[in-house]
Amino acid sequence: MEIEYICEFVVLAETCNYMEAADRLFVSQSALSRHIKALEEDLQVQLFDRSTRKVSLSPFGSLFLPYARQIASTRYAYEAAIGSALKAEHGNIRIGSIPVMSQYRITDLIMRFQQENPGFSMDIIEGDTLELTRMLRSGQCDLAFLREGERSTGEFNIVHHDADQLTAFLHRDHPFSGRQFIRIEHLRNEPLMLLSKNTFMYSLCMEACRSAGFTPNVVLTTHRASNMLDLVRKKMGIALLTKRPTLPLLTDDIVAIDIEPRIITNINLAYPKNQTLGVGARRFIDLVNMSATMSTV
Repeated sequence: MEIEYICEFVVLAETCNYMEAADRLFVSQSALSRHIKALEEDLQVQLFDRSTRKVSLSPFGSLFLPYARQIASTRYAYEAAIGSALKAEHGNIRIGSIPVMSQYRITDLIMRFQQENPGFSMDIIEGDTLELTRMLRSGQCDLAFLREGERSTGEFNIVHHDADQLTAFLHRDHPFSGRQFIRIEHLRNEPLMLLSKNTFMYSLCMEACRSAGFTPNVVLTTHRASNMLDLVRKKMGIALLTKRPTLPLLTDDIVAIDIEPRIITNINLAYPKNQTLGVGARRFIDLVNMSATMSTV
């Protein structure tokens, strides 16, 4: 017995008109008539009284109708459930990230996830931590790799992924160039170059200087570390940047010196609290958790 024919029977019983029922079902009247007759042959009863132009339910049809409706409702429910499951298994994940992904092995995670979950696609949205935080709040990202201080704000669930430290980059001719490290308070009177004011790194540097008891002499802010380093070569000042993404950009006339006490930035995968995540997002979180566990072994 065809479940599709039972569902067609329900529609015809509701309309009592072959033309209207056929239109609603997107089938021809002749096909609908054949299907109803096949259903009647399977049940060995007549479901409709066809003695008038508008068909009406026979006593057997009235008896069968509530069961047919239940079957039709069950079919809709299981098709919807399977459809949702298929969508979950072949969906899209929106992942925000700070721009320097390769230096912190974020691209490795993306590659591995795609290899292990080929049914998913990913939208990678690059931005500063402050911008990505706003996107997480508004639901524009499912997950995001954020750069944070040593203490998280606690606004999101986080998985620790990596860490870096603030470093001073200065010209080789600078009097500080031979030092093993620079204390933050020694930068009090130095011309400093920072990333733009609307970035997390700008806030981190300003807070570190103020905690050391001084307001820094900021002579330039810019979005690009490469521009800052070019100006370091021209002896304009000292650039304060994170160490790992900047070291590969250095030339022989620039040195990197650690700052004491160390100013650590953590790279964490963040996601909203008390929010249901899709299958893909949960799998990505599991992958980052597993990667963090393996890196500590």
